[in-house]
Amino acid sequence: MNREPGFHPEAREEMREAADFYDLERPGLGTEFLDVVERTMHRVIEHPESYPIALEPVRKCVLSRFPYSVIYSVRDGEVYVSAVAHHSRRPFYWRDRI
Repeated sequence: MNREPGFHPEAREEMREAADFYDLERPGLGTEFLDVVERTMHRVIEHPESYPIALEPVRKCVLSRFPYSVIYSVRDGEVYVSAVAHHSRRPFYWRDRI
């Protein structure tokens, strides 16, 4: 398994926008959000099959502390992140990114 996940460009943008939003709420909170995403990605890379299927073959790992999930699949031995999805967004909006 590749140790670095791939990211859909829109997933990377969602992550940046969330971090910027949290930094406006409280300076440094955006960095805390990114740290949680990074720790989550380490867990996903270590055990990619242990998280529930959201939409075959895509899985979802819920972040701790923040109302977001990492939406990912495994492609050719690499974790590929399709979305960093806020829980209040329309379900499966990321479907066309698979």
